[in-house]
Amino acid sequence: MMDFFKDNASPAPDSWERLERDCAGCMNCALGRTRQNLVFGVGDRGADVMFIGEGPGEQEDLQGEPFVGPAGKLLDTMLQIIDLDRTQVYIANIVKCRPPRNRDPLPDEQAACIGWLERQIALVEPKILVFLGRIAAQVFIKPDFRISREHGQWFDVSGRRAMAIYHPSALLRDPSKRPETFVDLKTLRQEIDRLYD
Repeated sequence: MMDFFKDNASPAPDSWERLERDCAGCMNCALGRTRQNLVFGVGDRGADVMFIGEGPGEQEDLQGEPFVGPAGKLLDTMLQIIDLDRTQVYIANIVKCRPPRNRDPLPDEQAACIGWLERQIALVEPKILVFLGRIAAQVFIKPDFRISREHGQWFDVSGRRAMAIYHPSALLRDPSKRPETFVDLKTLRQEIDRLYD
């Protein structure tokens, strides 16, 4: 398991304004040169629950907001199932610029961008991290994470409760996975309720 927040790796005290300005000027990898818009993040900047995907797609790149295309509409429905909406959580991605043709972000692109996400997590200070899909889970939980076997299970990530669920795009491609995701969402809701008991 990777620990992004220990020892000297801990992000320094920050502000949202500085972070977003710095991120907007980032050209640490080739993705910055092909983007239409930076896709920074959206939601409650003090949320207890943070959702993390892998990277923006075409609609996200055009609108500058994560999860606004078909997968985003499904994510909104998934949140509604557990009595949440975008105003109550924070949503971000590992990479802030769209990979060409919506391919998976490459390891060097993830490495170039992960610092921005670390700083977002440090500012939000969520109690629960929810990784949307295999790639985010492999970055934060363990490199050999298997989404088909380990979705919905709880892990400790730097002292925070963390789980991975199927990415909404995967659920659009394969609706047969939706019942499993429904169970995972109910597990998430139970953990949220437990935190407030």
